[in-house]
Amino acid sequence: MRFARRGGLDGSPPAVRRPAPRLAVLDGLRLVAALMVVVFHYTALRGGWDQNPDDVFPHLRTFTRYGFVGVEVFFLISGFVICMSTWGRSLGDFVVSRVSRIYPAYWFAIFLTAGVITLWPQVRSVENLDVVLTNLTMVQEAFGVWDVDGVYWTLFIELKFYVLFAIVVATGVTYRKCVLFCGIWTVAAVVAPRSDSKLLQMWAMPLYTPYFVAGIAFYLMHRFKPTALLWGIVSMSLLIALHGMPKRVADNTTTSIPVWPARLIVVAAFVIMALIALGHFNRIQWRWLTTAGALTYPLYLVHQYIGMTVIHGLRTRVAPYPLVAGLIVVMLGLAWLINRCVERPVGKRLRRAMQKGMEEMRRNSAVPALRKPDPQNDLTTILQEPRTHHKPYEPAEQGRVGAGTADGG
Repeated sequence: MRFARRGGLDGSPPAVRRPAPRLAVLDGLRLVAALMVVVFHYTALRGGWDQNPDDVFPHLRTFTRYGFVGVEVFFLISGFVICMSTWGRSLGDFVVSRVSRIYPAYWFAIFLTAGVITLWPQVRSVENLDVVLTNLTMVQEAFGVWDVDGVYWTLFIELKFYVLFAIVVATGVTYRKCVLFCGIWTVAAVVAPRSDSKLLQMWAMPLYTPYFVAGIAFYLMHRFKPTALLWGIVSMSLLIALHGMPKRVADNTTTSIPVWPARLIVVAAFVIMALIALGHFNRIQWRWLTTAGALTYPLYLVHQYIGMTVIHGLRTRVAPYPLVAGLIVVMLGLAWLINRCVERPVGKRLRRAMQKGMEEMRRNSAVPALRKPDPQNDLTTILQEPRTHHKPYEPAEQGRVGAGTADGG
């Protein structure tokens, strides 16, 4: 984070250290990405509708069917934010920060979604309690367990990024290490598709790595200055991202559609991130953007299956466009409640509890200082001391010793 310069050499008092302005536009971009995904699920997928979405939204779906690219925008922002938030922090701080940030709202969303689709299983249902409990770990995909909500697969991608970047955090985040991380991970992402190693493919994440890497490079531009090296990393990441977009389009549509609109969205996201990194939006400090950014995560967690269940229940009573618009407003309200009543208070308590645990671990893991030798107890000193002269043996002393022994002393 940038700060104001210190006082001059003429003896003037140092200037007050002011933190750099909050990147409010980044919060706004995060909300836009979330709404893209929400509208995609509500209008481009069959979901709770009885008929083909092309018949329900014949014109709107032409644009909203590319809303899934909002996930890529999330990953791009995440690379920027994670690199920013870990600078100068320890691995323990990073773990506490991430766990207290992502898990409270996620746990609540799991139980809420599971409850809704259990009561109204028309769109989706939960197989058993084991699925719900395994989902609480956020690594259910590693166990081959279905997600309680369809959007949770992206959280596993995000979690793997945290684990990989934790290697950098553990050794101390620096400019050089971030660049090396970007280079090594990019090489792994390029090699993985041709490799037979499932482990490499799991961690390289070829379709999503370029977005995280570009986000890290954009933050380095923001913190320091743009260089040819950083622009090269961003350019390479963009080309790799555009190359993988046809597969992403094919995975999210049932019919053949043009790929170029999705690629155009990716390019636009990169351009906006570049403008943010270079400080062109620093003057925009609208408070509502910060609030909107806080709603993004809970909105993303609860919108899909709960929203589709509501659509299924009201599809014959409310017209499609008012239904979708009203549902988005309701989901934003629900996200605000989760943020105020769950995410903030539970996250705060969890953070305190984890911080105490970290402090306890550090205290009990500290290597004790080496004790200086005590001259009075040092064996060498004792051996070197001159022997003292004792009194001659006296029978009376023997009697007293024998008496003491007989008494059990």
